[in-house]
Amino acid sequence: MRSVKAVFAAAGLAAGLAATPVEANDRAAVDGFYQLLNSLSAGNIAARAEAVLAPDWQSIGDYSGTSKSRDQIVGQFGNFATLMPDLKWDVKEVLQSGNRYIVRSQATATPAGPFMGVPVGGKAFNIMAIDIHTVENGKIKQSYHVEDWASALRQLSAK
Repeated sequence: MRSVKAVFAAAGLAAGLAATPVEANDRAAVDGFYQLLNSLSAGNIAARAEAVLAPDWQSIGDYSGTSKSRDQIVGQFGNFATLMPDLKWDVKEVLQSGNRYIVRSQATATPAGPFMGVPVGGKAFNIMAIDIHTVENGKIKQSYHVEDWASALRQLSAK
């Protein structure tokens, strides 16, 4: 019996060692995504997005399941860079289960002009976001996300 336990223990150790580089690459993609969000004004958004997002990546941000592609989100990020040059996403917590990463973050920005139809007058917002990323082969394949944009609008329109 002792040798069987040793074999299983060695197999478990070997499996754990084999999984580590993939998980490290997966986490690197998630970290890279937030680095991208924190430096949209630095330009070259498409190339930096390609480094962390799979070509067929899906961004799903509402209950309908409608998704945006990587190319669509690159365009949106370009608009964010102009509208919110100081946009910052502060990652507060990351939970991992297999190849899924749940990220709780805080987004802050001072829009440079009207935001979602609200005149801003130099005001800033501070909101919470929750993302669930699925990573395959070192790139994010799918992201479900919820941002508290209603709170941002309340903060920006407050007297």
